[in-house]
Amino acid sequence: MKQYLYPKNLKAKANLWLWGLKDFIILCVMALIAIVLLVKLGIMLPAAITLCFAVLTIRKDEMTVLDFIKYAVRYFISEQQEYKWR
Repeated sequence: MKQYLYPKNLKAKANLWLWGLKDFIILCVMALIAIVLLVKLGIMLPAAITLCFAVLTIRKDEMTVLDFIKYAVRYFISEQQEYKWR
């Protein structure tokens, strides 16, 4: 049985710069479509959506910005906090 030291015995997800590989491929396709639409039709909305997607899918330590926002909303807004007085 072989054990690899990098990256995490080859069980870690593939990353490319700040994004996961799947997110990076989606981002590249979205950017290509946004550039074509911006040049040909002058529509800015796809470029703004692509930028938002890029920011929300930045990955650091197996957690994206979108995951962090979800956890923060769940903690501060949607879930009941318990306080015990002793």
